[in-house]
Amino acid sequence: MITLKGVDPRMIANNLTPYEPTHPGELLKEEIEYRGISQKKLAAQMGVAYSVLNEVLNCKRPVTTEYALLFEAALGIEAGIFIRMQADYNIQTAKENKSFAKRLAEIRKVVAVL
Repeated sequence: MITLKGVDPRMIANNLTPYEPTHPGELLKEEIEYRGISQKKLAAQMGVAYSVLNEVLNCKRPVTTEYALLFEAALGIEAGIFIRMQADYNIQTAKENKSFAKRLAEIRKVVAVL
């Protein structure tokens, strides 16, 4: 996290958390629509079921490493972009889970005492 003297670290652009996390499926869906590729054709090229591809593009299924590599092969976009987006999405989603946030806070309290 970046810190500047006298500035709240949460207000520095590089430290801002988006209002809603962005699932990589959103980016992928826009990309294939822009290119005019049908989901069925892309699914066939990638060797995955249409329903699986559709779930990824509609943010109902995560982009795994294998899917990211398949997208890289089919679309020419570096797999790491999708992996990083998915990781960021997962982290932000987990942080927004109130019961999990409470659990993290409890762990931090215990560790602070040690």
